[in-house]
Amino acid sequence: QAQAGWLQHDFGHLSVFSKSRWNHWVHKFVIGHLKGAPASWWNHLHFQHHAKPNCFRKDPDVNMHPLFFALGKTLSVELGVQKKKFMPYNHQHKYFFIIGPPALVPLYFQWYIFYFAVQRKQWVDLAWMLSFYIRFFLTYFPFLGVKGTLGLHLLVRFIESNWFVWVTQMNHIPMHIDYDKNVDWFSTQLQATCNVHQSFFNDWFSGHLNFQIEHHLFPTMPRHNYWK
Repeated sequence: QAQAGWLQHDFGHLSVFSKSRWNHWVHKFVIGHLKGAPASWWNHLHFQHHAKPNCFRKDPDVNMHPLFFALGKTLSVELGVQKKKFMPYNHQHKYFFIIGPPALVPLYFQWYIFYFAVQRKQWVDLAWMLSFYIRFFLTYFPFLGVKGTLGLHLLVRFIESNWFVWVTQMNHIPMHIDYDKNVDWFSTQLQATCNVHQSFFNDWFSGHLNFQIEHHLFPTMPRHNYWK
């Protein structure tokens, strides 16, 4: 599931085939049938992220403030001045590991993707999603039963969630997070991205998104060329 996530990311950025239409078609198959999520949902969120990375209220990936976490030096100070005590933010470095990585995919994404597809009437995406769940159920039900199949699905999503959050946050969250200052596009990308050491394991584990700077400057570039 994690590697299929990096694969759909490639198709979503039109970086595999020379024709955009082919990328879009295969993207729907990979994220829909192999992962059970709608391509339209991913496009809606991810394109906003690339347009304004780490810009509060414009990048969906940092919209955890102030419900769960206080991200960035500016927003955390603002939260302290307003005295919004939704969570004990001075201890967020301790409870992040409990709330963030384990819960994002199985608790939030799992229901929101269906809500998104139905609300926006993305019936083709919904059909691809249902094909994933039908296939998953038919594959494991004869061996594990209903409870075992549901348990396996939850376990897979739990592991995937930890994997996904660590990779996607390690190359953005350490960087500048603030309201949109309307600086030039090039500077916006550089302020919000950082790279992680290259190794065979890191390249595989992160889907080459350890080269996050290069990815944001050249989002349609095939991932195996980032190092160049």
